[in-house]
Amino acid sequence: MNKQSSNKLLDFLISAALINDSQLASVNQALTVKGAKLPDILVEQGILDIERLTEIQASLAGLSYANLANYDIDEATLNVLPAEVANNYQVVCFHRDNNEIQVGLLDPENFKAIEAVDFLAKKNNLQARYFLVSPISFNIAYKKYQTLNKEISSALELKAKEEEKEIKKAAEDEGLRFDEITKSAPISKIISATIRHGVELGASDIHIEPLPKESRVRYRVDGILTTSLVLPRNIHDALVSRVKVMAKLKLDETRIPQDGRISLNIDGRDIDFRVSVMPLMGQEKVVMRILDVSKGAPTLESLGFANNHYVVLKKAIERTSGLILITGPTGSGKTTTLYSLLTILNKDNVNISTLEDPVEYFLKGVNQSQVRPEVNFTFATGLRSILRQDPDIMMVGEIRDNETAELAVHASLTGHLVLSTLHTNDAVGAVPRLLDMKTEPFLLSSSLVLVVAQRLVRLNCTHCLTEEIVGPDMLTEIRQAMAKVPADILQERLPNYDPDNLKFTRGTGCAYCGQTGYHSRSVIAEILEINDQVKEMILEHKSFNQEAVKATQPFITMEQDGFIKAIQGITTVEEVLRVIQSD
Repeated sequence: MNKQSSNKLLDFLISAALINDSQLASVNQALTVKGAKLPDILVEQGILDIERLTEIQASLAGLSYANLANYDIDEATLNVLPAEVANNYQVVCFHRDNNEIQVGLLDPENFKAIEAVDFLAKKNNLQARYFLVSPISFNIAYKKYQTLNKEISSALELKAKEEEKEIKKAAEDEGLRFDEITKSAPISKIISATIRHGVELGASDIHIEPLPKESRVRYRVDGILTTSLVLPRNIHDALVSRVKVMAKLKLDETRIPQDGRISLNIDGRDIDFRVSVMPLMGQEKVVMRILDVSKGAPTLESLGFANNHYVVLKKAIERTSGLILITGPTGSGKTTTLYSLLTILNKDNVNISTLEDPVEYFLKGVNQSQVRPEVNFTFATGLRSILRQDPDIMMVGEIRDNETAELAVHASLTGHLVLSTLHTNDAVGAVPRLLDMKTEPFLLSSSLVLVVAQRLVRLNCTHCLTEEIVGPDMLTEIRQAMAKVPADILQERLPNYDPDNLKFTRGTGCAYCGQTGYHSRSVIAEILEINDQVKEMILEHKSFNQEAVKATQPFITMEQDGFIKAIQGITTVEEVLRVIQSD
């Protein structure tokens, strides 16, 4: 966007009262940063969402606007413009009516794109009509060019299994490196397509697993595992072999588990894959954890912590010593929350060291180490070494055993702020768990500062929202839970709360959310502050449960936090119950 267009957009926002003086000042300040773009700033600061911004830009440019999430684009229409043209010029054909084609543009000032499309249209006796679309819209449409199934089908047509065998034999006969030769093999294309599709979906894990008559590929997206592809059973071993080659694992070892790592650059993003190969009954299963190392750690606000929780967390990390714990089951976002806290703490005047398994985000200025149990570099041994590195703040990926617990507690008592995770179902359960690990009560009461228990709920897709009907029994349960929320917190988060008029929403499913009704995830949490009353309870071995804790502080449970977000329309009651009841 040139300066003239930028000024025009700002003038419109001011005249339409879509931006106030405070927001305008903030935007102007952000624009002073080299390379800053006005549209990006408006979206990042929450002044406009991306679709509303695109709609305004379209109007100012004299173009129509289209949200491609609402279009079911067929293959013939899409291919009016070849994939190379779509990619090079950032355009996409999303509708055709007789001799007219409707084309989505990302940039209204991309005259080369318009010229190229006009040329192709005229060549085919077509007339192009242009619409401005958002980057989200464009990506939805562009992904349809090369769906996973198309890539896989194409690869399978080449008789992948037979060709793989021939390539292996050629490599042996000619003394060539197997991994170099397989780069052009059909199996490689299948794995490449599988990996790429997983990254595009925003999946956290890829599963390649053998079934009696087929090989199944599943992706975990927003915490839910779904089958995406079913392949012939006879190519499963070749798929596993290819992954092993990429992860530099032993091809001939099929009796024991193997772990490895793959680093790839996909669409300009550095992506790491943590690979686990597990022997089953005569076969092997592969799971690849996707780690986007080019992506920085998210902020606490973006994770979805409510303001009352955010204030408590910020206060806790301002301390110079003590132990802060994040609890929850695997996949509940504990490590991501720790990274967000470290991002706040990461300043020039402090020395931060971490022990992780694995390193999921790279933080500039933070000394990050990955534990390696195979060489006796564990959380416990690593913690001892870090203490000799003059740290101010330490992050220990997980407290798994008595020794690590003891070291973490002692470190927090000797002038260090220690952040770690623990596997417990709720915040209150962290105290008995640490006591079970032989932590002395007087040490625990002096060191423990805060315990956060959290889960991740899927968010309603904002593109296909509709009213959700909740049954009378469930409504009664929600009202009972909400009646126990401290009045000041309830007033802050739900100022217009009316227990007799509860309304809920859910996504019906659309192209944008992959017909799930959900898109992205948010934290629901409960926080236990270790105040003087709680310290006394620990020292005197008093009954330690939620009701006892509630008497000492304004405490809301994860369930209550989830119900509040459901009432706000952020998620569904069903989703809250799913993550709470899965414990």
